[in-house]
Amino acid sequence: MARVLLYYAHPGHRHSHVNKEMFRAANAVEGITIVDLYAEYPRHNIRVDVEQERLVSHDVILFQHPLFWYSTPGLIKDWIDLTLQSGFAYGDGGDKLAGKVLMQAITAAGPEDAYRADGYQNFPLRTFLTPMEQTARLCKMRYAAPYALYSSLKAPTEGALAPHVAGYTDLLNALRDDRYDFDAAPEVVTSDNLSLKEGV
Repeated sequence: MARVLLYYAHPGHRHSHVNKEMFRAANAVEGITIVDLYAEYPRHNIRVDVEQERLVSHDVILFQHPLFWYSTPGLIKDWIDLTLQSGFAYGDGGDKLAGKVLMQAITAAGPEDAYRADGYQNFPLRTFLTPMEQTARLCKMRYAAPYALYSSLKAPTEGALAPHVAGYTDLLNALRDDRYDFDAAPEVVTSDNLSLKEGV
């Protein structure tokens, strides 16, 4: 079994519809560690030693968050700036995260067809996640394709919320049980294309 660490970051949690339900479902999954970053660090006073210990003791690091202005919420950036120090995550002797997996579970307000060259966002969704992907590479981690929901604001009224949350639960269980096929995953993972290992 893999040790899964889920970081949840949503500054507007109480107003959320999709992420709140995903977070609730995640808390019902046994055997994973869950940290609500905004609840734990409301003033962004990140305890670096605690976070580094968490990272070292887990195999899969998953950040769940909405896409904020084509990036992560600010607390995740602060967390990265402070926690992933030279000598720990990169640089001379910085190999503590080598071989671990970094993944994101994100919600995007725009529809899927907006995230392409001829769409109004002009770029694929993965392009906006490049800084996190390169962060993983610098830290000698594997960046796994993100689990995403497009048109997230309409999801509750268009019947997309329940399948997405169910898929998220399946994903978390598969990550924990080493049943997730990272190699077979598409560029962006959704509830319709989860890649699970057969016969496991």
